[in-house]
Amino acid sequence: MIAVVVLTHDREHLLRQCVDKVLARTSELTTEILIWDNASTDGTGEYLASLTDPRLRVVRHDENIGQNAYARAVELTSAPFIVELDDDMIESPHEWDRSLLEAFERLPQIGFLAANLANNPHDTAARVMYQERPHAYRTELVEGVKLKRGPVGGGCAITSRELMGRVGGFRQSSGEVFWLEDAAYIEDIAKLGFEAAYLEDVELTHAGGAYYAKPTR
Repeated sequence: MIAVVVLTHDREHLLRQCVDKVLARTSELTTEILIWDNASTDGTGEYLASLTDPRLRVVRHDENIGQNAYARAVELTSAPFIVELDDDMIESPHEWDRSLLEAFERLPQIGFLAANLANNPHDTAARVMYQERPHAYRTELVEGVKLKRGPVGGGCAITSRELMGRVGGFRQSSGEVFWLEDAAYIEDIAKLGFEAAYLEDVELTHAGGAYYAKPTR
């Protein structure tokens, strides 16, 4: 029912936590996990080869094509709902995928529903949300679901394959490795009248920025 797609490049120390504390905590609703290795040169390949989850498919690409891999990776899955998950999401509640899907299905106007960020002072994105720009966010109750409104990122977010098909999938940007494919997707679905939001009560820990750059943490 849900396909989770993860891109990774030379971040084995974070990917291990993502697998153990996020992917391993998905419910039976997640039937596909695709990890796309963007030409890693650290121990990522060997680590991925050691994994035994029957839902898992690993794609090793011989070039780092960055965020452009999302579009290609999604095409290799078939589940009706898709979660894009960053490899630096390192902690989650159990069955977070079920919570995302249940809320998503109750909110027909939401086309891109992201898990909220835990208030982690070491993470650059969480610092923006909770310390630098808290005024940019507000909480509201919609159809019994508590949403956080404001600028939305795709660190862990669900959408439907049907909606993705209507907008032509995730965009690709030739020549760019890191760019905001999630923002481009939100822009595309907005043209069809769909919105993006965070699910307030489902928090995942993001590990972005210099504090997490080395595997000694």
